[in-house]
Amino acid sequence: MAYIKKYGLRLLYTLIALLISLLLLTTLYYFNIISTNTYKIFKVVILLLNIFFSSFILGKNAQNKGFLEGIKFATIIIPIFFILTILTDQVLELRMLLYYLIILFSSILGGMVGISRKKELPSE
Repeated sequence: MAYIKKYGLRLLYTLIALLISLLLLTTLYYFNIISTNTYKIFKVVILLLNIFFSSFILGKNAQNKGFLEGIKFATIIIPIFFILTILTDQVLELRMLLYYLIILFSSILGGMVGISRKKELPSE
């Protein structure tokens, strides 16, 4: 039960942060404050940073092997994005698979950095 609560809350926080960030970005794009290319780049960067920080927090709270925390989180979030891709009638291309792979690596890196930051803290 603790496993579901831990990953469920982290997933909820990630999706809420992602929704708020992308809403702000879309508003800026709608009022022509940012260009199309900037919008596309920031959309990807915001997603990767949200996933990285969520995995970072999971890795920081892990006992060992932060990369496994990143893999676990990615195996939760990638199927959600895959289902959303199918539901929106987008064609599954090599570009999308590469996108999912980048999400996986971002999550793994976040977990690894999180566990390494945990070990650098001084003992009390």
